Amino acid sequence: MTSTDLWHHYGRTRAERDRAVPDAFHWIWSQDGGPGAELLGDLSGRVVGDLGAGAGRHAAHLAVHAGAAEVVAVDASPAQHARALDLFGHLAPRLRTVRSDAVPHLRGAPARYDVLYSVFGALDFTDPRELLPAALTALRPGGRLVFSTLAHFLGGAPARTDVVAAEVPARTPEGGATTMRRWVLQEHVWAKALEEAGFAEVRTEVLAPRTDGPRSAATLVVSGARPG
Repeated sequence: MTSTDLWHHYGRTRAERDRAVPDAFHWIWSQDGGPGAELLGDLSGRVVGDLGAGAGRHAAHLAVHAGAAEVVAVDASPAQHARALDLFGHLAPRLRTVRSDAVPHLRGAPARYDVLYSVFGALDFTDPRELLPAALTALRPGGRLVFSTLAHFLGGAPARTDVVAAEVPARTPEGGATTMRRWVLQEHVWAKALEEAGFAEVRTEVLAPRTDGPRSAATLVVSGARPG
């Protein structure tokens, strides 16, 4: 776990004014449309993990509206973990919040999950060569990983053609400027990475942005299954 929480400020203003469990689940970057939780399949009675859950809004939606037996919201940020507990701690035990980096959590949970997902979360900010094999191990046979990520860099630069991270702007808790690593990869690069990690039934789909603007972006949705 890093000593500097680069997610300290993220979502703080929204948390102060919006404490409701979301009534919709969105994969796209703008969080205002597109496909929803149906991409995860029937979650009734399932154990579901949100990797890089942030304040836990997506996880809270699934815990309330999708019939999952348990939703585990995993995030390494102390501030985000505290925010998720403050906003949605009342949903326990159906919603459980865990402060951990995704990789060690997954490695310590073999065959625990039916479904793992990430919405611009841990898949964006963790080396896929470490995270994808750990996710495969944590899934039960036949279990699925589904995640959304940037189809290109914000501002329009094309995604990387190899599994190489970019340094993107971030802020320290004190407000200072710094950077963090983000993996923005082309469709075929993600697909190859999943296949090399052992996933089957790998699928990718690009979802166009709903509006144009300097911070708008197309979304890439990727999925794969642990062979059963």
